[in-house]
Amino acid sequence: MATVAGVDSSTQSCKVVVCDADTGEVLARGQAPHPDGTEVAPEAWWTALQQAGEGLLDDVDAVSIAGQQHGLVALDRSHRPVRDALLWNDVRSAEAADDLVAELGGPQVWLDAVGSVPVAAFTVAKLRWMADHEPELADRVARVMLPHDYLTWRARGGGDAVPTTDRSDASGTGYWSAVEGRYREDLLANAFRGRTPELPTVLEPSEIAGHTPSGAIVAAGAGDNAAAALALGIGDGDVVISLGTSGTAFARTSRLTTDPSVNGFADATGRFLPLVCTLNAARVLEAMATALGIGIDELDALARQAPPGADGLVLLPYLSGERTPNLPHATGSLHGLRAETMQPAHLARAAVEGMLCNMADAIDRLRAAGATPRRVLLIGGASRSAFVAETAAQIFGAAVTVPEPEEYVALGAARQAAWALRGVPEPPQWPPAATAEIPVLENGAVGSRIRSAYAQVRESLYGI
Repeated sequence: MATVAGVDSSTQSCKVVVCDADTGEVLARGQAPHPDGTEVAPEAWWTALQQAGEGLLDDVDAVSIAGQQHGLVALDRSHRPVRDALLWNDVRSAEAADDLVAELGGPQVWLDAVGSVPVAAFTVAKLRWMADHEPELADRVARVMLPHDYLTWRARGGGDAVPTTDRSDASGTGYWSAVEGRYREDLLANAFRGRTPELPTVLEPSEIAGHTPSGAIVAAGAGDNAAAALALGIGDGDVVISLGTSGTAFARTSRLTTDPSVNGFADATGRFLPLVCTLNAARVLEAMATALGIGIDELDALARQAPPGADGLVLLPYLSGERTPNLPHATGSLHGLRAETMQPAHLARAAVEGMLCNMADAIDRLRAAGATPRRVLLIGGASRSAFVAETAAQIFGAAVTVPEPEEYVALGAARQAAWALRGVPEPPQWPPAATAEIPVLENGAVGSRIRSAYAQVRESLYGI
């Protein structure tokens, strides 16, 4: 029996699954934590991967690594990091992103060039920040990678191995064109103030990056959302809402979406993955649970005690600034506080509804960009809450499908590893995940009322 491993190197941890290459059956799992923060030593990711994969990766036939997008890993000529990696959720590069958009001539020019408009998360903005604030370190940069590129390179022995990446992750840099399928080194040089470090070779989804020292195939890897989409096998009309640390809404299309509020990313099958990302999803619930002095598992029961709409209490959940809408320096806001709404149950319900209203806005942006949502799939840690799923159906105004809780990013990477191992034109047909269907429990009026109250508060504060 051939076996494959999939790795999810996320913001918070590294997860490994080992699967039967033919059936997709999960045979073993491992996990290890990552350091907290918005900048991390890349070596910490490698250490976590070794810990999570201890005893699991020795005998697999192929491995693929998926990871958090956008992060800047900058190495010198001796292949050592010149500084800790700047992660996607580090917003110090917000002004740099604005400058780059203006310098090129505005959002539409960026859309035409690479398919997306840079924001603070994008690698291109982080390079500009580094060039302007750490020029001596920038002068030492000989090679630039993304987090999954770095781990794929290390898995192949590091050193002089040629770095590789894939379309999905490269499309989140701001200097690889999903429109043309090539690097825009002019945009890289402009961002990095004339410097042109070495970039990874961009592989097609089923290509082989190389081999581990023990001889296992190392596949191309992918960005985290592209890997999750591959695991779920999404098709036309499917929209995935992922409620992890951040929130994402994405769909699969055969053509590139060009809308300034939607990231025109590539996917892990050779197609495209229009995506809207928010900085605040499950973290909103965790923060509220901490504020109320309860466990996250207790939030559900508490929130159910308040009526839909929390009697007018509205939370704008911009706890870490926000990416969509692009408000990197925003803060969270509570509106409608009265004696009767300043209650634990109302606060808990407002946190859930605020998070989901933000994601409903993301679905609207996908729809406006040309996606045609017919089914909503809810994944990520917060989707395991029955109350969150029920409220999502109410606020989205659509039935919600909740796949069985699983490590979908790691499973997508494993499926890609099996694809590379078999050398076939299409990914292997693993059985789809079991799902639960959450119908819209109301007639739609309640969800519309919740969204309307949320929109009024957002507009009053930010004019959008």
